[in-house]
Amino acid sequence: MQLITDEEILNLSFEEALGRLEAVVKALEQGDLPLDDAVVAFELGNKLKRRCEGKLQEAKLKIEKVVRSAQGEASTVEVKPS
Repeated sequence: MQLITDEEILNLSFEEALGRLEAVVKALEQGDLPLDDAVVAFELGNKLKRRCEGKLQEAKLKIEKVVRSAQGEASTVEVKPS
């Protein structure tokens, strides 16, 4: 498992972060890591999870749609997948 800096994590796409997170989870599930390495992997996994959550939140905000009521007031509604 390759270590990665916080800055590098911020530059990962959702798919890249998710792939690395899956690798971390797999390594932890195998149970072969020494304790210190497992702790480092766990911390890395948490950072990657937060990156994935952030990218998902960004995507959610992008798909919200601005709607105007009859009175001309703007509001947002979530676009639900069909």
